[in-house]
Amino acid sequence: METIRTFEFESPVGRMRLGSTDKGLCWVELPGSCGRGFSGWVRAQVPDAEIVEDEAPNRSAREQLLEYLAGDRIHFELKLDLRATPFQHSVYEELLAIPYGETRSYADVAREIGNPKAVRATGTANGANPIPLIIPCHRVIASGGGLGGYGGGLPLKRKLLAMERSQVRAGDLL
Repeated sequence: METIRTFEFESPVGRMRLGSTDKGLCWVELPGSCGRGFSGWVRAQVPDAEIVEDEAPNRSAREQLLEYLAGDRIHFELKLDLRATPFQHSVYEELLAIPYGETRSYADVAREIGNPKAVRATGTANGANPIPLIIPCHRVIASGGGLGGYGGGLPLKRKLLAMERSQVRAGDLL
């Protein structure tokens, strides 16, 4: 049986929940995550998991997320246990390549992974990202420049993009 160690904490954007296995961080739940709940993810990905509240294995992720939200971190240095299909993995790898403070459209991401007709599937994979912020799905927008969707809600997406852009303009990158 696999163990997932979870931890909840307050952040500048609201209450967040982390989940980690022995392999690494597997879950980040944002405030207002529109029903993308941890228990549903566990049922789908690791149905026989034992869930244990434990801060220790999540401490580094919490600290790095708080640094990011304060504008003091642009790269994360965490081991991840990413549960995803091969297609989702290709999308997430492309999301990780989007530079801090920049955006790409869903069509751009689909094109970059070599599947330009998979724009909707790219959006679906983006929405299923179990590790938002770390895998920066908030940096993906609609082709027309609109924000598109976001599991943490559009106000949070708007705030994250504005924070990153202001850091880039100010030259305050670490």
